[in-house]
Amino acid sequence: MAMMVAVMGYTDVPARLGESALPDGRLLGWAEWGPSDGAPVLLCPGAATSRWLGFGAGVVEALGVRLVSVDRPGLGVSTPAPGRSFSDFAGDMRQLCVQRDLGQPVVVGNSQGAPFALACAAEGVASALAVVSGADEVARPEFASVLDVDLRGLVERTACDPAGAEEFFAGFTADAMWDMVMTGSPGCDLAVYQDPEFAAGYRRALGEGFTQGAAGYARDTVLAMGRWPFALDEIAVPADIWYGEQDTSHSPDNGVLLAARVPGARHHVVSGIGGALLWTHAEPILTRLLERAVTHR
Repeated sequence: MAMMVAVMGYTDVPARLGESALPDGRLLGWAEWGPSDGAPVLLCPGAATSRWLGFGAGVVEALGVRLVSVDRPGLGVSTPAPGRSFSDFAGDMRQLCVQRDLGQPVVVGNSQGAPFALACAAEGVASALAVVSGADEVARPEFASVLDVDLRGLVERTACDPAGAEEFFAGFTADAMWDMVMTGSPGCDLAVYQDPEFAAGYRRALGEGFTQGAAGYARDTVLAMGRWPFALDEIAVPADIWYGEQDTSHSPDNGVLLAARVPGARHHVVSGIGGALLWTHAEPILTRLLERAVTHR
């Protein structure tokens, strides 16, 4: 495994796995990489992926990062919480930070995890924020005319009938998610996703994400596709917004509007990559995030 890490550098099996009990009795599943006494970095992972899929194999160790990924409720081994909100998730993360001695960690939000990470920043859970290939607020009226027909239809369905939309999304499966990503990604991303070691980890993470069914993914998707209830203009921690130039699936404008809505956010567009940016550019993303957190304190 050490040789694979040195050669590939995408992801690795977790160093530590566990579950933490919340005050209401629910369990949150988590995974950790890097030194247990390292600088805490909380990862809000992408759509339907469990705690199993991290990033930056070798990089987290070299930077002294304690990377923590969490199963959102209803995914992986985390107890379902029907009807949960973004604020509920931020509250769960606040409790986890106390229990796992994470303090006020820096937070990374990838893909559909982005609005959950933004909610953590808005509610004071995060000390700094990196949104990487983040799902944008596609329900904003500015985007209505530029969304493709299928996505616009889902956004409108979510707005008009959120319960019906949630029921629709609950019909998804791990195989359907894999196929959607593989057919919608440019070649530069497929070079990462179809790497045998990465693909095995990604497929496992998707399988675990759907182990309790698709209700957890469906709730995430309705929240992400609807209007976001938190105030981005009140986020008071350093933020970096990262997109790959060839990413056509996460944001209609590669984060231009999103970055403009977060005070002081720095916008980065990286050439030669799309939605796989988190795995190909882990070192600059983490290095910058840690630097921003230090200068903010």
